[in-house]
Amino acid sequence: MKKFLPAVALMGASAIALAGCAGTGGGTSSGGSAQIRVWLVGTDTPQDARDYLVKTFEDQNPGSTLVIEEQQWTGLVDKLTTSLSSNDSPDVVEMGNTQAPAFTSSGALLSLGDIEDELGGSDLLPGFVEAGSWDGELYAAPYYSGSRVVFYNTAQYAQAGVSVPTTLDEYVSNGVTLAAALPGVSGVYFPGKDWYNGLPFIWENGGEVAVQSDDGSWDAQLSSAESIAGLEQVQELMTKASSAPKDGDETEGWVPFRTQQAATYSAPSWAYWSIVADEDKQATAVAETTGEFALPGAKGGAAQVFAGGSNVGIAAKSKNPELAKSALEIMLSDEYQTILAEAGLVPAKTSLGDKVAAATPELASVIASAAVNAKLTPASPNWADVEAQGIMQDLFVNIAGGGDVASLAAAADEQIESILNG
Repeated sequence: MKKFLPAVALMGASAIALAGCAGTGGGTSSGGSAQIRVWLVGTDTPQDARDYLVKTFEDQNPGSTLVIEEQQWTGLVDKLTTSLSSNDSPDVVEMGNTQAPAFTSSGALLSLGDIEDELGGSDLLPGFVEAGSWDGELYAAPYYSGSRVVFYNTAQYAQAGVSVPTTLDEYVSNGVTLAAALPGVSGVYFPGKDWYNGLPFIWENGGEVAVQSDDGSWDAQLSSAESIAGLEQVQELMTKASSAPKDGDETEGWVPFRTQQAATYSAPSWAYWSIVADEDKQATAVAETTGEFALPGAKGGAAQVFAGGSNVGIAAKSKNPELAKSALEIMLSDEYQTILAEAGLVPAKTSLGDKVAAATPELASVIASAAVNAKLTPASPNWADVEAQGIMQDLFVNIAGGGDVASLAAAADEQIESILNG
């Protein structure tokens, strides 16, 4: 019997448009009694962790209080942009890992260089440290990660006569076969705006979104022959294997899977708990027929997948930077990070990776396999503007609509280069 933990909502990464925020220093308080405001986004952070943060902070800082203000991914960046530049800024803020470079380069966050060792130092996830650093200085620490894995309905696979794929080609052909054999069911649930799940097809075919030249300029490569081969695979899945909305996003994609309207669903590993348990923590219909595998690569093995997750930093305009640092140190402590791991999130510290809760040994193995080859978006502070303008989302929506892949990719390259080199 699988062990059911509280459902953890899937994080959908948000677009970000950050105007320059003035200042690189903090407020004037060096401690004392105050109220600290912590912005956490969505419901990914479990209640146990929230309770631990509040209690531990208030125990360690008598007379001070900590308030968690939950934000939504949709519209988050506009709200952060305004708040971080105001005189009523929150103290500690969570942001998506692809958003972090824009914040770190804008002066919106306080340097964490003086407490980096206390936060974990060399034990912190290196890719997320890179995303949260600017000019060699850490501004946004890793918070949690979660590489994408593939969930599948074992009963529906058996009904359609397909098995777990060993290559990316087989993954695509399986999706088409499943959709044909199971009327009204998505062989692979793939909404049009879900560009995160489109990236592996580009990478596995040898393509890239954009690469930086020696002179610092960016060359967008979605229209390369390799990238187009991957985008054509995506189009086949979206048009022949998926019944998901062609203009829909990945938000709550576990719902059609757990209601057996999708046979295959690729998502961050923590989506597992939202699949096997509903909002009332009751087992769902697919709890006993859910299997997992790592998205296969073009030549077998595990594919390169997008590494989702969050970074967390302190607002440069925090009025209580020392208390904010105290809160951040708690959030990066072994105890707090273990709570995240037990809820299915990959912790910010590599030494705690074995704490990730997995209902089956297979899921634990799949998470580890997927994490090995996980990649991030181009490491440009201007990448946030690419997301903010919806260029990748629009590209995949148009691909889902059956548009000409080559011309759509060329147009996206032109837009991306204009932004990254602007």
